[in-house]
Amino acid sequence: MRATMIYGPGDIRVEDREYPTVRLPGDAVVKVTATCVCGSDLWPYRGVKAVSGPSAIGHEFVGIVESIGADVTELAAGDFVIAPFVDSCGKCPQCLNGVTVACEHIAGWGDTDEHGLFVDGGQGQAVRVPQAEATLVKVPGITEPGDALTASLLTLSDVMATGHHAAVSANVGPGRSVVVVGDGAVGLCGVLAARRLGATRIIAMSRHADRAALAVTFGATDIVAERGDRGVAKVRELLGGVLADSVLECVGTRESMEQALHSTRPGGSLGFVGVPTGGAEIPLRHLFDSNIHVAGGMASARTYIPELLRDVLDGTINPGLVFDSVMPLEDAAEAYRAMDQRRAIKVMLRP
Repeated sequence: MRATMIYGPGDIRVEDREYPTVRLPGDAVVKVTATCVCGSDLWPYRGVKAVSGPSAIGHEFVGIVESIGADVTELAAGDFVIAPFVDSCGKCPQCLNGVTVACEHIAGWGDTDEHGLFVDGGQGQAVRVPQAEATLVKVPGITEPGDALTASLLTLSDVMATGHHAAVSANVGPGRSVVVVGDGAVGLCGVLAARRLGATRIIAMSRHADRAALAVTFGATDIVAERGDRGVAKVRELLGGVLADSVLECVGTRESMEQALHSTRPGGSLGFVGVPTGGAEIPLRHLFDSNIHVAGGMASARTYIPELLRDVLDGTINPGLVFDSVMPLEDAAEAYRAMDQRRAIKVMLRP
């Protein structure tokens, strides 16, 4: 099969790899129908995260079950499924508490499982999925989704679930004001999540016309292009002299965290989901003095997918609009360049 590999900073190649097979009784093999490049994939691409030799990459995909192991009873060949961005067992205390990203038996795409067996990266034609029954989410009544539905289903594997996690962590709810820091796919999905949860004033911080326009489509009531103290002052002005009840931090840098903290009112809530890239420390004294509540981290997509899936299927939300480019898998290197250069918000790859 063809699959995407990263060799080092800026070095993405699509190569022939061994087609996956069922190796364990709990496995399933999924034929990938759509995958994509994530903002977090750009960290190794940019050299921020070290890469040790050629590595399979990609952690978001949807597709059709091709084969299953002997212990898999709730899935069958032909099922259309969504894969969360990590594999989980569904039975350990963390999974039972809904924190599937802290599963005791976790496996990442492009890594190895607890048995030391290779797990395919998501940016390829097929993937062996360990612990398939607990990991994969079957889409009921759907076997061949159209392009628009495929795009929205694919967002549930990561970015829509992550944006939702930011909103939930920031206690977004009816009547609350919200600021979203970050206009990438996660931040835009955070805007959509805030609207879905009932926020009445949603301020998206964006300097890019195309992203700002999509934020408005998703429910943003205001756009703030200013940053730093000027950005905070603009938020205060828009909210009538106060800061936001809830702030979503969707970038992961020192600057974005500072922007988020200083946009949150005393007693307000900050939900952070940006993957920390170094330097994004939280000043405890500021939290102590302001009584700001901070929560968040890696989103447990597997826990959120069933709830969000219902709204995608009935048309309540359409997060697939974050995909502003679709390319064949063979063009994965160009997909990375387009996102790195901010020529695309998010690129879907079609195997």
